[in-house]
Amino acid sequence: MAVNKNALIRYKTIDKCLQNNFRQWTLDDLIEAVSYALYEYEGKDVDVSKRTVQLDIQMMRSDKLGYNAPIVVYQRKFYKYEDENYSITNSPISNQDLGKLSQAVSFLKQFQGFSHFEELGSMVQKLEDHVYTQKTQEKSLIDFEKNENLKGLKFLDKLYQFVLKKQAIDITYQSFKARQESTFIFHPYLLKEFRNRWFVIGKRQKNEGIMNLALDRIISVKKSSKSFEIDSNFNSENFYKNAIGVSVSPNLEPEDVLLYIAHKQAPYVLTKPFHHSQKEVSRDHYGVTISLKVQLNFELEKEILGLREGIKVIAPERLKRNIKERLYDAVDVYETEINDKSLRTIAKRLEYRGFGILNHVYTKRDIRKLKARFDAYIKANNEQVFGMREVLAKMPELKAILFNKNFKKLIKSIDKNAFLTKAIYFDKSPKDNWYVTWHQDVPINVSEKIETEGFGSWTNKKGMISVCPPEAISKNTFSMRIHLDDTSIKNGALKVIPGSHNKRLSDDEIQLITNNSIPFTSEVASGGVQLLKPLLLHASSPSIVQKRRRVLHLEFSSTLLPNGLEYKEKEQIFNQNS
Repeated sequence: MAVNKNALIRYKTIDKCLQNNFRQWTLDDLIEAVSYALYEYEGKDVDVSKRTVQLDIQMMRSDKLGYNAPIVVYQRKFYKYEDENYSITNSPISNQDLGKLSQAVSFLKQFQGFSHFEELGSMVQKLEDHVYTQKTQEKSLIDFEKNENLKGLKFLDKLYQFVLKKQAIDITYQSFKARQESTFIFHPYLLKEFRNRWFVIGKRQKNEGIMNLALDRIISVKKSSKSFEIDSNFNSENFYKNAIGVSVSPNLEPEDVLLYIAHKQAPYVLTKPFHHSQKEVSRDHYGVTISLKVQLNFELEKEILGLREGIKVIAPERLKRNIKERLYDAVDVYETEINDKSLRTIAKRLEYRGFGILNHVYTKRDIRKLKARFDAYIKANNEQVFGMREVLAKMPELKAILFNKNFKKLIKSIDKNAFLTKAIYFDKSPKDNWYVTWHQDVPINVSEKIETEGFGSWTNKKGMISVCPPEAISKNTFSMRIHLDDTSIKNGALKVIPGSHNKRLSDDEIQLITNNSIPFTSEVASGGVQLLKPLLLHASSPSIVQKRRRVLHLEFSSTLLPNGLEYKEKEQIFNQNS
């Protein structure tokens, strides 16, 4: 039986209402819902009579359309589905409809191979497979890629209507990088799918560029009261001509990309090209070289990384460098896994030897960020290049990088009640070079001077108040030196006397011990840390190479100061949920 569009809209609307078991539906409620749905579709008021909806319900109950909907009336005025899980969208196709679909599939198949109907190929296969499944009640013969759990698919049909009718929308959106959602007017021009993820393409304002919004990051969308703004220059085919995926920079010229594909991976790339511009340049016994003419974007890098060791970037150099960096970072993620055995080992070494070294605590990416932040801050604020005190008070944004999972595991393995008491940045370089004699770190920094028993040798240097605390506080303290550069004897690595951390030493004792001990040179890789007790005897030599040695020195304690004294840089590390 032929059914017009308005009737289908009415059936679909009634079905949607009756699926909502949290509301009671009278006939008047259904009439109102159907009228609103038709208004949304037609853009004008449609007079829906009581008899029309009653006949619709009767039709849905019958088997004429294959619905056999279990619509029942209760309390003499409310309508509902007797089977709460029922929906007409779950109904099997009737034999009559199956026959017509079979004819349609057969008809459409005649056009496969003609350029005008190339885009219908996959649709015909889906229809043919669905008809076969319904006819034979057997499992599907074709399984198309799908992700039913992908967020945002519920907006697909609504956005399609907005694009079709050229309507501006009010959209609430939160990207993965945004801290909170934002609502703005958007003019949608196109819906685009890439790797089973959907995007709506359009503009926010007339003078802004084309942008893509992922459906899985949309929170809500509705028709806007603003008029739709057309971009006459936007042509989807030309816009995406030189790009893989959805990330396009309109002003960025495509580049010549050369890729070498290993023998095992080559057939996959040759039979499913990265891009329509792909050409085979050469081949040997080990693989194939291909060329692309594309913009350099995130999706291109993702395609390359997906082939792992089976592909190598030959050109351009910028892309080659980015891929190498990403691969190094990927390995770094595994290298920076700290196990419980390593934690127990370094905790014991700190206790008995006064120090311990653990490499691969921070990733290379973390270290790059820290270096860039320090260089930018020092340049902008005219700080002394060779060092800076009160680092986290001046640069609190560093905590997001420093206080990571490894950092917290490491600190907790030493003292679960520890808090930060000091943060100093050192940059020993060919320009700013120095040596440090053998000593112990005794002074602590406090907010104000309050004479207290056991605390002496007060100093005040440029507003920094320091004092030597009782030995018990020094013994409770430990330090972490985070290395931003590879550190060796050549660029001023720290030298320590193992086991010299058990008491506060006089000058004569320090000289006696250092003259009769073999020091240990603390060579630490970039991203590694050295833990040490402040009473451990340590020193460092000047750098003898043209290489920087940047270190972030952090101190920790779990002992509160008496008599109202407070650590000047006290910072909690763990909250109740850590």
